[in-house]
Amino acid sequence: MAEELVLDTAIRDWVLIPLSVVMVLIGVLRYFVSKLMRSPPSASPSPDPKTVKEGQVVIRARNLRNGAQFIPAKAFKARKLYYTNGEAGLLHVPKEDAQKAQAAMFSDPNMAMDMMKKNLSMIVPQTLTFAWVNFFFSGFVAAKIPFPLTQRFRGMLQNGIDLSTVDVSYVSSRSCY
Repeated sequence: MAEELVLDTAIRDWVLIPLSVVMVLIGVLRYFVSKLMRSPPSASPSPDPKTVKEGQVVIRARNLRNGAQFIPAKAFKARKLYYTNGEAGLLHVPKEDAQKAQAAMFSDPNMAMDMMKKNLSMIVPQTLTFAWVNFFFSGFVAAKIPFPLTQRFRGMLQNGIDLSTVDVSYVSSRSCY
């Protein structure tokens, strides 16, 4: 049976609290940076009437589905057929139109740039934070989980500690991050 480790209370003050504070501050900073990097919305004077009509049809179909138990089965089937009929149904979208919409979305370079900016605003702080945690807090046993775990959790909870004799319920600071 493994011996019990006594965790120093200074670890809480000098490892767990700084890690928690830094993670919260990085989350706030990431939010504001992504807000600054967001491109301004395109100024469209009014929504497209076709788009509005399609949205209303979808809402009506959803309301029909939600209220199906309140109307007779025959009436529900007739209304369902009205929306989902193969060629003439209101919810039928020809394949050509669906492919054109997807092609238009992928051909817009601003959309791709916005996605790249969002990914960059997530990857860079994550990489820097991990390097900071790895440099300053590597090798600390930071906490103990109050319930027993199997050996399969060792790699997840004890990242940075290469001792097989330590009980699995102890968590390293790197894994805590």
